[in-house]
Amino acid sequence: MSNSTFKPEDMPILDLDTSGTQVYEASRFLDSPEIISAYLAQSMKSQDPQILMKALAEVAKAQGVNKVAAAAGVNRESLYKTLKGGSKTRYETVQKLMLALGVELTVQPIKRTHSAK
Repeated sequence: MSNSTFKPEDMPILDLDTSGTQVYEASRFLDSPEIISAYLAQSMKSQDPQILMKALAEVAKAQGVNKVAAAAGVNRESLYKTLKGGSKTRYETVQKLMLALGVELTVQPIKRTHSAK
């Protein structure tokens, strides 16, 4: 295998025209329980609570924040505060929110690439 001589600082800076683009919103694509489940499961793999809260916010947006707040038994302002993250959100709150979104947390074994001996 040869040694690479790649240096990131040698890469040209692209001058892209982004005037005709829009901000990506995951909520536009979260339209089925299967897609929502896969999206949330992937966000949990990051092991970053802020990423999970952002993903939950996108799902709530897709389903309608007022509807999700009512289903979770909280007011809309409280839901926004929870989804904003930053503070330590209680497990009970996350569980209520997930149930309101129509998903649940599950546990499964971690898939190992090498078998332990």
